Amino acid sequence: MNKKELEKLIEKGESRSFEFKESLSVKDEIGESVSAFANTCDGVILIGISDSGEVKGVQLGKKTIEGLANYIKQNTDNNVYPDISVKKVDEKDIIIIKVNESDEKPVFFRGKAYKRVGKSNHKLSASEIRKLAKESGKKVYWDEQVCENAELKDIDEEKVKWFIRKAKAERNFDVELETPVEEALERLELMKNGKLTNATILLFGKKPQKFFSQAETRCARFKGIEPLEFIDMKVFGGNIINQRNDAVEFVKEHIKLHAKIVGTERVETWEYPIEAIREAITNAVCHRDYEISSNVQIRIFDDRIEVWGCGPLPKPLTIEDLKKKHGSVLRNHLIGKCFFLIKFIEKWGTGTNRIIKECLKNGLPEPLFELITENLIVTFRKYKVTEEGLKQLNERQMKAVDFLKIHKKITRSEYVKLIGCSERTAFRDLEELVKKKIITRKGKGKKTYYELV
Repeated sequence: MNKKELEKLIEKGESRSFEFKESLSVKDEIGESVSAFANTCDGVILIGISDSGEVKGVQLGKKTIEGLANYIKQNTDNNVYPDISVKKVDEKDIIIIKVNESDEKPVFFRGKAYKRVGKSNHKLSASEIRKLAKESGKKVYWDEQVCENAELKDIDEEKVKWFIRKAKAERNFDVELETPVEEALERLELMKNGKLTNATILLFGKKPQKFFSQAETRCARFKGIEPLEFIDMKVFGGNIINQRNDAVEFVKEHIKLHAKIVGTERVETWEYPIEAIREAITNAVCHRDYEISSNVQIRIFDDRIEVWGCGPLPKPLTIEDLKKKHGSVLRNHLIGKCFFLIKFIEKWGTGTNRIIKECLKNGLPEPLFELITENLIVTFRKYKVTEEGLKQLNERQMKAVDFLKIHKKITRSEYVKLIGCSERTAFRDLEELVKKKIITRKGKGKKTYYELV
């Protein structure tokens, strides 16, 4: 909306799709208008204009727009993410809030739903809410929504063709390789009325970050066991299929590949099961909440690998559910469907069970599943020492465990030097750790040393 268009709209005055608010002090009224437009029709709210159309302007601080956007998001259900911008009229700042009619209704503001009637907002009755919910029908997920301003020229045709080949090979997907890209996307339900969805851009966009800057995967190899000093760090952009593959390769670059002779054959194994790592990264990319600003992260330390997803588990799943049989709950239905077609996921809710099984099969502890700051984190541990086990240790022993995580082994004389204790105390502490099955004794006599189990 340019300046002339804005001035013409102000001259016309308020209408069914146009609302004036004199200042930001009437936030509740602004929120009610957001709910009304979301439930009724596309609308525009101008802040800094009196009811009579007089340009008053608003005072803007560094975080005024961000605060307003967060206020609307936090107080609406389903959450509304309006397009907010600032324009100058008569040398005064005017805030423009564009609200699209929601595909999923009703939209509540602070527990109440509104509709637009003429120039005003009216609170919906209980019967009107039930009717609106029924008419709204099936929930429209974020990845199914139209990506505004995206066009076919933004799509990587070669990636679409690769996908069709892969889907045909893995799931016998019934689309020919010669099928035009637009038709193929329609068959995949990735286009709506000729418009691209958010999922389409994430899966096949030439530059998805042009539309969703947060859709990146960050990978880091840290020195030691704390996230303080980088050894290597990469940020992977592009489409999420490539991000998933790039992240797995990054992990392989920074973990060890062990080799041993079994019979007459040389057998190579990674220090962490790659299939489990791949599954965790795939889940993070597929099931993340793409509406929040954080990124998928893979953090590699001396003693563990952490895979940070974005956002909590999709309801009604809980952390406990991940460790037992559970159904498949997709946050992103179109992305999930496409990942299934190329065999990235199985859609049976068995992914976390396979992660656990692969770790145990490779002699590693069961991975940890945690929710930290509303983010699901999967931690692959190299050693069997647990948080509960550490609580049973004294300060000297805990210091030795931290030393072992970095240096891999410790002798009794090194323990004495590290802790500043007697030989007898060192022997007693170390043997107690052996009995607790936290460390194991290796070598004999003067060549005896200890390693973490």
